[in-house]
Amino acid sequence: MTQPVTIIMIEDDEGHARLIERNIRRSGVNNEIVSFQNGTDAMMHLFGADRSGLVQKGNALLILLDLNLPDMTGIDILKQIKENKFLKASPVVVLTTTDDSQEIKRCYELGCNVYITKPVNYENFANAIRQLGLFFSVIQVPPAAT
Repeated sequence: MTQPVTIIMIEDDEGHARLIERNIRRSGVNNEIVSFQNGTDAMMHLFGADRSGLVQKGNALLILLDLNLPDMTGIDILKQIKENKFLKASPVVVLTTTDDSQEIKRCYELGCNVYITKPVNYENFANAIRQLGLFFSVIQVPPAAT
């Protein structure tokens, strides 16, 4: 039996978060979405109080990560996820307004699986998220290390 995938969304802009969730749902993805507006809360959820990541053992996660957060950078979060034995296999989709080629390169070098620049236009943004939802509906996500 396949483990249900939980989508972890780390996005500080409430409007973007609502738009992302609504358009993922419109594409037919009904997985649980757990939202965080800052890196501190997201890191506590992902890594647990002991910061080991053991709390996620056996869970299948897909992480949507904004790079521009109020309390820490998404790059730091990405790095810690990909260095953690329990979380490193979890796909990370960077979804951000930043289109700097050096930052894109760095994210891929650190292990992000997909890098998407948020379109500025509302309709284009909504369409991009619906397409991302279709992608989510067909990818396979491994559970965290056991």
